[in-house]
Amino acid sequence: MSLFLLKRFAAFVATLLAASVVIFAVLDVLPGSAAEVMLGESATPESLKALSERLGLDRPPLARYAAWMAGLAIGDMGMSIAYETPVWQLVSERLVVTVPLAVMAMLLTTVLALALGLYAASRHNRLGDVGVMALSQVGIAIPNFWFAILLILVFSVKLQWFSAGGFPGWEDDPWAGFKALVLPAVALAVVQAAILARITRSAVIEVMREDFVRTARAKGLSRREVLWRHVLRNAFVPVLTIMGLQFANLLTGTIVVENVFSLPGLGRLVFQAIANRDLIVVRNVVMLLAAAVILINFVVDVLYVVIDPRLRRH
Repeated sequence: MSLFLLKRFAAFVATLLAASVVIFAVLDVLPGSAAEVMLGESATPESLKALSERLGLDRPPLARYAAWMAGLAIGDMGMSIAYETPVWQLVSERLVVTVPLAVMAMLLTTVLALALGLYAASRHNRLGDVGVMALSQVGIAIPNFWFAILLILVFSVKLQWFSAGGFPGWEDDPWAGFKALVLPAVALAVVQAAILARITRSAVIEVMREDFVRTARAKGLSRREVLWRHVLRNAFVPVLTIMGLQFANLLTGTIVVENVFSLPGLGRLVFQAIANRDLIVVRNVVMLLAAAVILINFVVDVLYVVIDPRLRRH
């Protein structure tokens, strides 16, 4: 168990360092001055020189990378050029929107996918199975942004149950903040739930063909008890893999939906930073998102052992 965790942690650290090198190389080292990108083609030599000195571009790349890593280690992401605000302050203000949104969308995805996947698997090759598979295919085909606009038209414009966009914050009225994230969470969850439902169905059907399932049924357990107590746990390893990838995708892929609903989240911050040519914000936010994806994958690896003790020997 300890050797398994040690190997996974070493892979986690190595992947994190590799991601940081790639991000730094793409934004700071490849041909083309970061100062020129940020100031534009009309910048004067004096302004380019001043910004280069401010960003430390006059130092060797290795020294700049080491300084960046040292800053990240103590939580210092530098100062935004466009906003003239510490990058960590900008990020923390957006995380209170993006993280709850991703969690809500993942919860909706999990509940819908497990329910539909188990229902379809328990009615394999029957009408219920065909209906769920057809519905999931439609869900996969629907673009998030189109479904988000449809939700606004129905629930905001016509029924007026939810606001069409914006985020009131959590401090004054938490319920209003929750309501502002409901439609974006649904828009994000539909495609993910459709994918996960199909994975769940396939995994459950495969496990249901195993000998131990027939043995459990022969001992007198009902079909529902076998599904929930035996089949689902054994089928959960591939399902958990997809869930980890989906949650990482929800954290990093909310740019379009956040812009549709005018949510001040992390995705919209990246979009605005790119538009403002604020490479300091882009570099640090991309690194943060990459670290979140790598961390989620590490957590999923650890959960494998909890779900399937046989993996502890590897």
